[in-house]
Amino acid sequence: MGSLTYDRVVVEIDDRTLAHLQLVIVQKLRRGESFLLSWQDSRAVGSGRSSIWLHPSIPLYFKYSGGHAATLNRQWIEDLSRSANSAQGLVIVSEPGSAPITTHSAQAKTTIHAQTTAQINTAFV
Repeated sequence: MGSLTYDRVVVEIDDRTLAHLQLVIVQKLRRGESFLLSWQDSRAVGSGRSSIWLHPSIPLYFKYSGGHAATLNRQWIEDLSRSANSAQGLVIVSEPGSAPITTHSAQAKTTIHAQTTAQINTAFV
């Protein structure tokens, strides 16, 4: 399980999904575009949905738990890119052709399993 760290939010995402998201997110930020990123929360963090507003001036960190790069699925990248350019923003969805990834709440059609925890820099507290 990898993670995406943005401001003081850490979102845990499986490495394969994270690799695809990284490509789409970096494309948008490289062009200086801000946008919304949304996902379905797991039961472990209270279910529901979460979103963050991504802006090019805020540092973003991608951390992978695996030692090798994932093989990328062009169709999934196109689907995620289309979503990122829509009014609703980038919504994390399952890879095309794969079974929907369910959260711990075992809902029929959900997005990926993601956990969010706020980290506070105690050096300034």
